Amino acid sequence: MFDQSNLILLNRANKVMKSVYLGIGSNLGDRKDNLRNAVEKAEELTGKIVKVSSVYETEPWGFSSDDQFLNMVVKIKTSLKPSELLERLLMVESLMGRLREGKQYSSRIIDIDILFYGKQVVRTEVLEIPHPELHKRKFVLVPLAEIAPDLVHPVFKKSISELLQECSDESKIRLHDCTIA
Repeated sequence: MFDQSNLILLNRANKVMKSVYLGIGSNLGDRKDNLRNAVEKAEELTGKIVKVSSVYETEPWGFSSDDQFLNMVVKIKTSLKPSELLERLLMVESLMGRLREGKQYSSRIIDIDILFYGKQVVRTEVLEIPHPELHKRKFVLVPLAEIAPDLVHPVFKKSISELLQECSDESKIRLHDCTIA
């Protein structure tokens, strides 16, 4: 006899796991602790973290602030659909105290962006994957190149290493002395 609990186990076993890259940054409060908390909460709510970049200190991008960012990239394996993943990541930001006010850039306790979701291209009103600005941002490309230099952008058909070489972003980026595991 095949009962419903067996069906649930079968469904969980048959879920396709996607490789997803997330950009995580913070420039308010205890930035290291914010990154650590975001990584922990993201793993709890979205999937298994399989790679973590070093942490980099960077200038704000797209706005002025005296507060420098700490940025990193993580690779996760998830069975969530892109929209579900976004919903969970927004929940992590909210749980950590992030208030989203308008579309302009500003200082923030935490920012989590979906950079890549497998090789998929997603364009909706609320979600764009690959992240539409990642090729212009060294604070994303440097940590991403550290953990996935040969990953190919599905739109530009170039590796992350190539995108980093071509990036015209002149903002300063330096390796920070903390690690997030």
